[in-house]
Amino acid sequence: MSSSPLAPGQRIGIAGAGVLGRLLAWHLSRLAHDVSVFDPADGPLPAFDGRGAAGFTAAGMLSPLAELDAAEPDVAGRGWHSIPRWAAVAAEMGQRVQPAPQVARLGSLMVAHGPDLGAARRVLARLDQPMPGQPAGALPQPLSATALAELEPALHGSSGPLHAWWLPGEGHLDTVAMMQALHDDAAAVRWQWRMPVAQVEPGALHLADGTVHRFDLVIDARGTGARPAMPVRGVRGEVVWLHAPGLRLQRPVRLLHPRHRVYIVPRPGERVLVGASELETEDRSPMSLRTAVELMAAAHSVVPALAEARILRLDTNLRPALPDNRPEVQVRDGLVRLNGLYRHGWLLAPSVVDDALAQLGCPPLPMHDNALAPDRIT
Repeated sequence: MSSSPLAPGQRIGIAGAGVLGRLLAWHLSRLAHDVSVFDPADGPLPAFDGRGAAGFTAAGMLSPLAELDAAEPDVAGRGWHSIPRWAAVAAEMGQRVQPAPQVARLGSLMVAHGPDLGAARRVLARLDQPMPGQPAGALPQPLSATALAELEPALHGSSGPLHAWWLPGEGHLDTVAMMQALHDDAAAVRWQWRMPVAQVEPGALHLADGTVHRFDLVIDARGTGARPAMPVRGVRGEVVWLHAPGLRLQRPVRLLHPRHRVYIVPRPGERVLVGASELETEDRSPMSLRTAVELMAAAHSVVPALAEARILRLDTNLRPALPDNRPEVQVRDGLVRLNGLYRHGWLLAPSVVDDALAQLGCPPLPMHDNALAPDRIT
């Protein structure tokens, strides 16, 4: 832990312009620190080449309850901490950046085909116990076929009625728009593109070209690029981008299936993202035919209107994970390391950032207690 609070007006160097690096740069510059960010990318926009910031590829689900299916309770607790922070960040940006990045908190849905009800119930049993930090009433609520049709008319099984559950309090955000807004709304930050950092040490960033930049504090937020300083591995994620004119879908949907974890997430501009959660490989190659067919077939089985959607992009990337699949924050004089967001990057980022800020003696991210209050279903 840092021995003293971070004094005002410090020179801060950040290695990495992913979601952690951008969120820290945005907030620390608002606190009147002199912030510089170094990253190997060509600029702030996504390249969608499998080698940029993983935050661009992510679907942006804010689903602490649903993540209990494959994560520890502390991950869910961090998620409940993060959702109102994202809402507040977007609201503050909206005063200067138009349009503001979308942050919706309308809950999410889990659905299952009739034959898969047993597998779905096993998942739901892990979600049905209140956890620390969980808002009152934020437990899965079963939906009748009529209630599902009223909530999301586009959702219905291709071979019969769907079993469905509503997860109140959850949400989603537009990751590309949020990444861009974190850059655009941080005009005071010195964004140093095409400058990969080879080594990080207290008070200094060593660039790949041999130059050294010295600061009062350096922050390592490079994800998989932080090796060998941290034992991080890359976990492959794959997402299909679709354009679906006329589709009415407001909430993220997870298909509960014995073999697959498939999610369907709406985005502004009549776009829909379909993805799978994780593959334990550092393969950065393009998506395979089998994966693309399985993802799109699964999505079409619960949203038949996607039959006429057009494929915009097949995107892959590596998400940084530590051996225990949990995030880690290390703070000592002159150096902060943040890593290990795994498959929960957007869900966990504000909580991880707030951990680091607290250890540095800095004010936390903004929060609106009632921002984007969730729908209620009766």
